[in-house]
Amino acid sequence: MKNIAIVCGGNSGEYEISVKSAAVVARHLNKEKYKGFLVVVKGENWFWEDENGQRHYINKDDFSLKTGNTVIKFDGVFNAIHGTPGEDGKLQGYLDMLGIPYTSCNTTTAALSFDKFLCNRFINSYGIQTPKALSFLKGEAINNKDIVETLGLPLFVKPAQSGSSVGVTKVTKTEELKTAINEAWSVDERVIIEQAIVGREIACGMIKKGNELLVFPLTEIVSKKDFFDYEAKYTAGMANEITPADISLEAETDIKTLSAFLYKQMNCKGFVRFDYILTPENLYFLEVNSVPGITEASILPQQAKAFGLSIGELFDIAVEQMFL
Repeated sequence: MKNIAIVCGGNSGEYEISVKSAAVVARHLNKEKYKGFLVVVKGENWFWEDENGQRHYINKDDFSLKTGNTVIKFDGVFNAIHGTPGEDGKLQGYLDMLGIPYTSCNTTTAALSFDKFLCNRFINSYGIQTPKALSFLKGEAINNKDIVETLGLPLFVKPAQSGSSVGVTKVTKTEELKTAINEAWSVDERVIIEQAIVGREIACGMIKKGNELLVFPLTEIVSKKDFFDYEAKYTAGMANEITPADISLEAETDIKTLSAFLYKQMNCKGFVRFDYILTPENLYFLEVNSVPGITEASILPQQAKAFGLSIGELFDIAVEQMFL
């Protein structure tokens, strides 16, 4: 019986979603093989809450937990933190120093994938298309007229480092740019201003099992809002998620092949989701989610189910993989 810390929370606008994801992991983790402890991380407070509601704080010197006279050492960490510090590499670096395995990508891959500015340049180096974009550091002078002339309207303004569309705004008028940029800068010091590509949003999820990469059926995301923002992602009825996506075999093959290639080139680990915009002429890479949502209603578990894996089997593969 291995002790698994299901780490959740974090220090971003994705805190609540992360806690919900972790609760799902705790329910479905194989209790014949693993004893799960839901560990909440919030700033300097890292704790596990027992069945009586008493908090037991993590000893950060060795990531152990003391309950009464018993010290619990963790054999591995199920990383369910969306955003910092679980999706940007900080938690992974800490665990690496302690020699504790975890389910998600390593420090380098997490840091690269979480920073949209750096990630897009890595993706572009392989000749893969991304939406045309400009980037500015906080405090830099910005000429709104020049931006619109270069990228056109509408466009998206987003923080370089964020998830779940936190701090992202769709801009349809030049006069909306200033507010949108300040909103993005409130989340991260770098803002990305990106042309809006009209097309179909397609998600491709996968997981490594042993030496085999399992690529799941694709999902088309049809938001009932202007775009797939935070509300559309986490409010029931605000988006249709169609799995498998009704696209041509050629497009499906291209997306799956490209995603498998990027999984390998980025040295991904565990389950990951790649997002794209598909137009009649081109395929545009949007982002990679190294710690995607994993509630029962999230996209990746839907894809795994369509592939023939239950959510419990999905988590079992993820935990087994970190010990290989």
